Amino acid sequence: MFLGCHLSSADGFRGLARDAVSIGANVFQFFTRNPRGGAAKPVDPEDVAAYLATAKERGFGPILAHAPYTLNPCSAKPEVRSFAREVFADDLRRMEFVPGNMYNFHPGSHVGQGAEKGIALIAEILDEVLDEGQSTTVLLETMSGKGSEIGGSFDEIRAIIDHTAKGARLGVCLDTCHVWDAGYDIVGDLDGVLRRFDSEIGLDRLRAIHLNDSKNPLGSRKDRHARIGEGHIGLDALARVVRHPLLRDLPFYLETPQDDLSGWAEEIAVLRRAAGD
Repeated sequence: MFLGCHLSSADGFRGLARDAVSIGANVFQFFTRNPRGGAAKPVDPEDVAAYLATAKERGFGPILAHAPYTLNPCSAKPEVRSFAREVFADDLRRMEFVPGNMYNFHPGSHVGQGAEKGIALIAEILDEVLDEGQSTTVLLETMSGKGSEIGGSFDEIRAIIDHTAKGARLGVCLDTCHVWDAGYDIVGDLDGVLRRFDSEIGLDRLRAIHLNDSKNPLGSRKDRHARIGEGHIGLDALARVVRHPLLRDLPFYLETPQDDLSGWAEEIAVLRRAAGD
């Protein structure tokens, strides 16, 4: 079972790997740069080599890079879209230092332009930054649908894939908190939600899961993560997610609110027991 969380470290990839091992994780997610934007630190080849050695020794699964929250490829402002294009392209170039991994991004908010226009703008930037030669799979994250957010429904995710000429390079990251907040009942009807995902997107596109509880009731469209077992989804339902035969071989990444690494270590241990791992 590939299970980890969102980590940050001033020691680069080797620090991320060290922290992952210390909490019983064999995957992790990280921000490519400050989550609110800004320049990324230069990649250190020695740091990458140290990480790759640890990953091989420990049997790590795929790492998941997360784009900064300020990346909005469907903004109404040309300068915001230009920033998104530049960051996206730079991050994908940098990800090739750790080949064969994944890059996750929030599709963005159309801010009054309408979903159809927003989807077209997202596809336009994806066509500009995706390269047939890259080894990184780019993941569209399922969203809660708050405000003018794109990706709060499976059909919007599918529409983005269909609108880009380079859809073969795209996968999906399903966030349990987000889909619950968007109205998909993964507590009472997980099988039904997965059938709908398969019908509208295709389970072959599902490459990763953000495993989060939710502070909000079903369909709230608010997006507030809770610790495992402390929200409206609950431990039993999330345990069914990690045990599900269609999902259990995917990598799971916790994004739950924690004060320190010990909180994630506890959640990882609980989920491994629940999965019989």
